[in-house]
Amino acid sequence: MTRVLTKDHKQLNSYLKATSEWISEETLSSFPDAEPKEYLYDLMRNYSQRGGKHFRPALVLLCCELFGGDPEDALNSAVALELFHNFALIHDDIEDDSLLRRGEPTLHLQHGTALALNSGDALLGLVHEILLDNNSRLSSTLSLRIHRHLNKVMRATFEGQALDIGWVAKKIFPNRVEYRDMIGKKTGWYSGKGPCQCGALIAGASESELETVGRFGKAIGIGFQVRDDLLNLTENSENIAPSANAGGYGKERGGDIAEGKRTLITIELLDRLSESDAERLRSILLSEREQVLKSDIDWCIARAESTGALDAAAIYCEKQAYRATMALEDLPEHPAKAMLIELVDYLTIDRKA
Repeated sequence: MTRVLTKDHKQLNSYLKATSEWISEETLSSFPDAEPKEYLYDLMRNYSQRGGKHFRPALVLLCCELFGGDPEDALNSAVALELFHNFALIHDDIEDDSLLRRGEPTLHLQHGTALALNSGDALLGLVHEILLDNNSRLSSTLSLRIHRHLNKVMRATFEGQALDIGWVAKKIFPNRVEYRDMIGKKTGWYSGKGPCQCGALIAGASESELETVGRFGKAIGIGFQVRDDLLNLTENSENIAPSANAGGYGKERGGDIAEGKRTLITIELLDRLSESDAERLRSILLSEREQVLKSDIDWCIARAESTGALDAAAIYCEKQAYRATMALEDLPEHPAKAMLIELVDYLTIDRKA
């Protein structure tokens, strides 16, 4: 498939669709055609074959172009990031005991926890294999710098995930400051700052440009996560796989509540509820997943709507969009910049009047 260039696309949706097809094709071709297929390689391919938006690799390619780079030079790194994403999803689904991923039962429910874990571990190994392939196209110095950068992204992701699942395990309810630290480490790096700086690095951006595009990426990554949390309570397309330019949430509605996740919405909700209702919410979030009833989830969603907790989270998304927009003003004029501006709106949710 020929490379995807921003100049060939007038709208973000068209660019994302083309990029998603390119990344999907390259990602699937990266899996070994070897045995054992049934117990390993077919499982490694599974989430990639279900679709997905491919936002993170698209950010790598966009930010490479933004600073005058060739997206072909960024392809290996973009694929590596997509492979890491699929690894993280497999482990995240196990850690959260999730039921659905991209509209289908999660991998560990289909094949068992042991095989799912092993396939995730193999995906992480493949990430590093793909990154080593950068040596055949880029300088050894740049290849090493990219590898170190993406290792930093992975470490920040694991640190954030440790806080996220640690709070559940230790029955802790974080405050806003603690939550923002977690989300900054996790999605701020993994879904924004990391991919944006990776693309800029490949293009030869200056240190000041890397800092600016990092601020943009961190804001967009955090906005993306809070938007995701909002969709978990408001979106009804759980059996539709997400795609590059269309809807579909692909996870069970209210799954975050059943999993006891600490989100900005639950923090805002605890601040707004009466003492008795706050105690009920804590009890629901501390319960084992199988003990949480649909009526419990419906009650939480209704209270989040009536108390303004959902609106508060949507406003926080808007603040991240504003920060991202301010960072973009300091970046070069380029068709990629127009796509990034459009992406800011795409990753936030409009509040209903």
